[in-house]
This record gives sequence, structure tokens and C-alpha cells, in this order.
Amino acid sequence: MFFVETIAIPGLGNRHYLAGGATTAVAVDPPRDIDQVIAAAARRGVRIALVVETHVHNDYVSGGLELARVTGAEYLVPAAARVAFPRTPVHDGDSADVDQDLTLHAVATPGHTPHHTAYVLHEAGAPVAAFTGGSLLIGTVGRPDLVEPRLTEELARAQHASAHRLADTLPDATAVLPTHGFGSFCSSAQADGETSTVGQERSANEALVKDADTFVAELLAALDDVPAYYAHMGPVNSTGPAPVDLTPPATADPATLADRLAAGEWVVDLRHRVAFAEGHVPGTYNFEADGQLATYLAWLIPWGKPVTLLAESPAQLAEAQRELVRVGIDRPAAAATGGPADWLPPGTAPASFRRATFAELAGERPAAVLDVRRDSERAGRRIEGSLHIPLHTLAGRLDELPEGPVWVHCAGGMRAAVAASLLDAAGHEVVAVDDSLDHAETAGLTVT
Repeated sequence: MFFVETIAIPGLGNRHYLAGGATTAVAVDPPRDIDQVIAAAARRGVRIALVVETHVHNDYVSGGLELARVTGAEYLVPAAARVAFPRTPVHDGDSADVDQDLTLHAVATPGHTPHHTAYVLHEAGAPVAAFTGGSLLIGTVGRPDLVEPRLTEELARAQHASAHRLADTLPDATAVLPTHGFGSFCSSAQADGETSTVGQERSANEALVKDADTFVAELLAALDDVPAYYAHMGPVNSTGPAPVDLTPPATADPATLADRLAAGEWVVDLRHRVAFAEGHVPGTYNFEADGQLATYLAWLIPWGKPVTLLAESPAQLAEAQRELVRVGIDRPAAAATGGPADWLPPGTAPASFRRATFAELAGERPAAVLDVRRDSERAGRRIEGSLHIPLHTLAGRLDELPEGPVWVHCAGGMRAAVAASLLDAAGHEVVAVDDSLDHAETAGLTVT
């Protein structure tokens, strides 16, 4: 009897898999912090014999190379992927034994990347699960624009064909197990559910219910901005990522924090946005540890700039480090735990700013309301008269803001808090709207 264990990374919106039988297993698209995969294998009492990649990832640093080295597993990577390390090249139609009566079959599924390969797990010769990576996702497909702009339409058409290849050759009951689609920006849309089968996708997936021309046109029209740090993930994965170092960083005292801020480095407060708004070290930025920390910090920070982390506890700091190594932010320059009283020189008052609801915004009618959602979100609905600067472009466009208080909102509050911290650090008077945009119209605001 086979098993599939899912290792979910909610902060990045990805899933990784360990699948096998009684004694041996395969790891599919493993995360960089490989201890999770090793622990899963230990719980199952199996040896990791194979590590496979569906493609060279653009949204996270892979743990495949290190996992194969540590476990002695064979490392399978699509043959057409340009990588600089030894691996077993995989071609369309290749197979590899996983355990007794369990075999993995490679299926070329270009589209998300030109070399993308899915792997179908067979038990006693029958397909039971398809590890589809960034090709066939739940209700959608992986985006085709992460490789080279001139290839985007070609890859979109290939994505349509690849989805049909899987749907046309696999039984309805075959489980569909994608890597992307649960919040990842590698997906062209978000998953319609948590689990799926080939039969369910055949009747609902946009690539399988639309003709190629319609699918491609709609897919290309819906593509949104690509996180800036994606440009660094592919090269890191092609070269071969270094092993992870999760040892605690050096401790920063108040003087060290002041020096790092004066040097223009990023000091990031990981506490909840409510605590940050109530009191924080002046000049620091707020990226909640429980939000999409890795995605948004890696997207906004100038690549390679030193970052110091402020956390309310050692556990919060350790989890943040783990999140950040997944996107190549390997070693914080320093860190401190506690709160503003521990991080500021004695007698120094913390900075703060106001939080508000859409009802309060409607009641006060401020002159400047800033929407920091992405273009695609704003196209759906917007508060009449609001300014629009997407969060990932805000740091370079502060000169576009008017004088006076700025009320900043997003869809739910988390990104507004990040934006408010950026504005506060730059000396703007800011109010963070910590509320669901669904409440804007009922609060009396005009939403178009």
C-alpha cells in the first residue's frame, strides 16, 4: 500500500511531497529546509531513495540537491534543465522504482517552464497519483511568463497541451498533487480547493474546458506582476543552493540597532501589526511573521541588503529564519527579541501610528486614501478617489504622495500595515486601515 504525505508551506503557497511504500520513498520538489522531509520519512520508517524536481523553481530555493546529498538518494532533474551540478537527467517516458510495486513515470509537461516534467506514481502498474508541479494545478495552471517574455505565449500554448496530455492519459481517480496554487505567485490563479483528481480537473480546470486560443488569451490577459525576488531563485537553483544554516544570528542591542538603521539597513519587526502600530523602533518596517513574510519581504527589500530581525520570542525568530531561507535570505545580520522597551535606549519613546476601520475612514473623509493592492485586484473594485501605488512599488514612489495624513488600505490589513510602516519610517503621517475591503461599501464609501 502506498502513501503520500504533504508538506505544506502556507507562507509561500507551495506543497511538497513524500511518497512511498513500506521501506523506501521519493521526495518531490522538496523545500530548502529539508529537515521537514527527513522527519516525515523517519515517522514513516522509510528511506528516501529518490529525490525529484518537476522543474527549476522560480519562487523558492530548492532543497533537492542537499536532500539527495544527505540521504544518498538519486537526484532526478529534467534533462533539459540547465543545471551546474551532477544529477540523473530525466527524459519523457523514463521510469524509476520507488518501492515494491511502486514506480514513478516521467511525463514531459512543458508550459510553466520549457523543461517541466510531471511524475505519475504507479502502483502495481496502475496510475494512482500525479505530481504535477507547476503544470496542472487545482482549477488552473502554472504561469508561463517566468522564463523569458518572448516565450510566454508559446509556453502558454504548451501549458494547455500539457494539461490535456495528463487528462487524456490518466484515469479519473488519479490524484492531482501540484506544487503550486495555494497562494504561490507561480500560479496563474489560486486553487479552487485543497484536493483534486484528474476527473475533477477534466470538468473544471480552465485549461481543460476551454479551447487553446481562448485559454491562452485569457491567461495572458490575467497575468499579474512577478515578485522581484523570483529573478534570483532560478539562478540559485541552477547553480546549486548552499546548505541551510538556521543557527541563531548575532544579538543586536539598542546601540547596534541604531547603528544599522543609521547605515540604511533594513530592520524588520516581525510582531503583529496591532503591536507594531502601538509602539515600535522608529525607522523599522513591519512584516508580520504570521503573514506572507518571505514573499513580501523578499519582494520589497533591495536584494542583498542586510536585514536585522526583531521578534517577540526566540520561537518567532527561528520560524522567520526558516521562512526566509526558503527564498534565499540566508543569514540575518543580527536579531533581537522582546519589545520596543528592549530595543530602544533608556528614556527613548517608541514611534506609533493610528489604526482605523473603513467606517472611520468614511466618517472622516481624509484627503489622501492610498490603495496598495496589485493592479489586478484594483481592476475588480476600488474606492472612488483613492490613489493607487501597489505595495511592491511603494518604496520607489513615495514622492508621489501628497502632503498631510495618508490613510492606507489593502484587502484585509496585512499589506496596509507593511505600507504604513514604510511611510512612517519615511516621515509621513499615516493611518493604517486594518479592515476588510468588503466593509468599505457598507461603511458608506463609494466603491466602483
